Amino acid sequence: MPKPDRSWPSGLRHLRTRGVSLTTRILAVNVIALALLAGSFFYLDSYRKQLLSERFKLARAEAEIAADALDGADSRQRRALLARIGTEQKLRLTLYDARGHLLEDSFQLAAPSFAFVDPASEPWYQQAARGLDRGVDFVVGAPMIERYREPPQPGAANWPEIARARAARRTEVYLRYAPDRTPVITAAAPVGGEGEMLLSMRNALDITQAVRDARQTLVIIIGLALLASIQLSLFLARTIVQPLRALVRAAVRVRLGREREVVVPRLPDRRDEIGLLARAISDMTNALRQKIDAVESFAADVAHELKNPLASLASALEAMDKVEDPALRRQLADIATHDVQRIDRLITEIADASRIDAELSRATFADLDLAVLAGQVVGARGARPDQRGDCPIRFFRGDGPAMVRGDALRLERVLDNLLDNAASFAPAGSVVDVAVESAGGRVRLTVADHGPGIPAAEREKVFERFHSVRPADEAFGAHSGLGLAIARTIAEAHDGTLVIADRPDGAAGACLVLELPLAGEEEE
Repeated sequence: MPKPDRSWPSGLRHLRTRGVSLTTRILAVNVIALALLAGSFFYLDSYRKQLLSERFKLARAEAEIAADALDGADSRQRRALLARIGTEQKLRLTLYDARGHLLEDSFQLAAPSFAFVDPASEPWYQQAARGLDRGVDFVVGAPMIERYREPPQPGAANWPEIARARAARRTEVYLRYAPDRTPVITAAAPVGGEGEMLLSMRNALDITQAVRDARQTLVIIIGLALLASIQLSLFLARTIVQPLRALVRAAVRVRLGREREVVVPRLPDRRDEIGLLARAISDMTNALRQKIDAVESFAADVAHELKNPLASLASALEAMDKVEDPALRRQLADIATHDVQRIDRLITEIADASRIDAELSRATFADLDLAVLAGQVVGARGARPDQRGDCPIRFFRGDGPAMVRGDALRLERVLDNLLDNAASFAPAGSVVDVAVESAGGRVRLTVADHGPGIPAAEREKVFERFHSVRPADEAFGAHSGLGLAIARTIAEAHDGTLVIADRPDGAAGACLVLELPLAGEEEE
């Protein structure tokens, strides 16, 4: 059963969008932030309600003041008051008697102080503004507002607020929408005690205009912010997505086996994480190419090295069937035995060389004294016997610590290979010197012999697999040419080096130098 993904908080795991492109995600994050800004429209609706509430209070006060002024005035004074108040306050005032009949209308006593706008005559942006008003009302769940319609016949029965005000003996305010969706605020107030009623009407265009102006400003701000956000998001996406896609294409071509045709972009101008990733992938690809080259070269070398003893073995076995001379048959049998031993030695060395990297990657390093380890190896070997006699080994340990971090078995293998190499070149009876010293945060182990030495031009080549500079009198095939290559691989896995130098005393011979970091110094 797969383990749950803990990389997301539990409340956000459902928001994962693994199938969505990075560009879309960047755009979505920025647009969502703008959508939250667009929530200001809800604040504007509360602003509109606040304006209407203040206007309701004003309408109530205006109606009550006008009703008080009309109470007790004669007909001529009433008409003058209605005309003047209506003109100055931009109101329509209508006066009804107790039976609901229309007595006076300010629009008939003076020129109308306002007129309802015909929506059909307005430009398109006003139509869009009304559409936005309806959309906001729908989103915020605003109640339905009655549409204003001019009554076909005059009379108080057309206005329910008059009936409510007469019954309650107080001023009632009512809201309707004009044809252009602007507020029409009416207020009905009793006039005196005879049952007369005054109805004031105002078309509050300023409220609608104030809200629409605020919305228009907000829309412009959101639009500009959205445009800038999209441009910045696309720029950010290009700076991230395009180099990632280039790296993906290069990685796919490497996977398909066309890595030789691929130049992985390193993006040297970028100092951010994308640049670090590009350079890491480029380095990884180069390392992969080197590994592939090494494997191909190793396979070719293995085939070549095995082919020689196999050919010699096949020739010896074929000749044995045709030779009757016992001495010659014994000589051919010796050749066949030697070739079998050579093949066995090659296979053993090849197996070690092929798995050395994998074994080192799994090895556990520990602190160990390289001088003690070298002393144990030298003591166990005693003298190195070979075909030319004994080569005694002389061991020297310098002052100072010789603690290193490493794998004891692998470092022992390095020293054995260096001693084998020294014994192969050293004259019979000559001394092989082994010394361990420390200086400058490094521990140095040297193995020096009195052989012919290694030419400067060959000092790097001898660390290549199957490459060997053999002594002239050595039997062909006595060494596989893998010993020093294995030794350098182990040294480099320990953050060390293995090189060939001249003997420090100036005498003839080779000097192989292994250097490892002193324990505690390798991470500094």
